[in-house]
Amino acid sequence: MNADGVSVVTTTWNERENIKLLIQTIRNTLKNMPHEIIVVDDSSTDGTAEIAEKLADKTIRKAREGQTKGLLHGMNLAKYPVIVTIDADFENPPELIPQLVEKAEQCDILVASRTKLPRISEKIASMTLGKIIGVKDVFSNFRVYKRETISSFNLKGGETFGGELITIAKKKGFKIGETLYESIRRKNPKIGGTLKANLRIFWALVECLEIYLI
Repeated sequence: MNADGVSVVTTTWNERENIKLLIQTIRNTLKNMPHEIIVVDDSSTDGTAEIAEKLADKTIRKAREGQTKGLLHGMNLAKYPVIVTIDADFENPPELIPQLVEKAEQCDILVASRTKLPRISEKIASMTLGKIIGVKDVFSNFRVYKRETISSFNLKGGETFGGELITIAKKKGFKIGETLYESIRRKNPKIGGTLKANLRIFWALVECLEIYLI
């Protein structure tokens, strides 16, 4: 994978408290490498987009459609050959981006998997779809993509928290690599409480399995 430049894509929904520091940290981390930062805002109501517009290279405001569609929208706007996707809440350490880009040289997509999966639904996803794809963390969106892979992503499911992207990649025969990292969980995940989150992830898993098998 040629790291002549890196496009970093994140999606936001009411991330006013994080977005400034996230962009500044990415800038500092990639200061010796050509890069751009793309923020796709999912109709935030707390002023996230206004902050991002002052600091990011591209800020796109769009109707609220979820993380998966937002990431793909941003990736389609990327100008560099390497695309990194990252969550806006600092569960994914921006400081690891250069290491991920280096490790991704031998594959089409690299997934940075959490060493510890916090939810039972994610553990089940790891034991099922994860075994098929060859990664531990199906729903980690801390990933590195070759830009050429993006044209293959024709989304059919609903909100799969990025699972559909990696499912399609596997089905299309792209080489998927994996590295592990320790994440720091936010106190109040946007996905909801334990029961709601598990139900949403279970449904996303079902959708991804259906997409892979059909």
